[in-house]
Amino acid sequence: MEETFVLIKPDGIQRSMVGRIIQRLEEKGLKLLSVKMMRLDKKNVEKLYPHLVEKEFFPRLVNFMVAGPVLAMVWEGEGAVLATRKLLGSTNPQEASTGTIRGDMALSVGANLVHCSDSLENSKKEIDLFFSPGEINKYEKSTGIWLREEPWK
Repeated sequence: MEETFVLIKPDGIQRSMVGRIIQRLEEKGLKLLSVKMMRLDKKNVEKLYPHLVEKEFFPRLVNFMVAGPVLAMVWEGEGAVLATRKLLGSTNPQEASTGTIRGDMALSVGANLVHCSDSLENSKKEIDLFFSPGEINKYEKSTGIWLREEPWK
């Protein structure tokens, strides 16, 4: 099973989208392992988006990400990284498909509700930025066998 990192950004919190976003991830069949509400600072944002630090819009991104609380989460499931990225939709909500979180609930790149890991490698890094190993809850869920075909082979 893969683990992936998801962060509901300040706009998602302020627009009361937390429940809807979590519901969509659960409906997909992903399992929530940990959740933490927090405030980011500039250093957190730099660590989360190291590839954007030199971009001209980065100061605006920092201002946005520190403007309010965020909700950091760890999710688990088969192909969790790709499944989550597809469920969230394109970074630009104007290009995101209808039926995706961003396609249905967001209007702009700057306020696109959610961040998620783009690879297994980055998932591990991002989880480690926000969670200690003891904060990740490993458990069996009774619905787990109903999401995979291997129990029936």
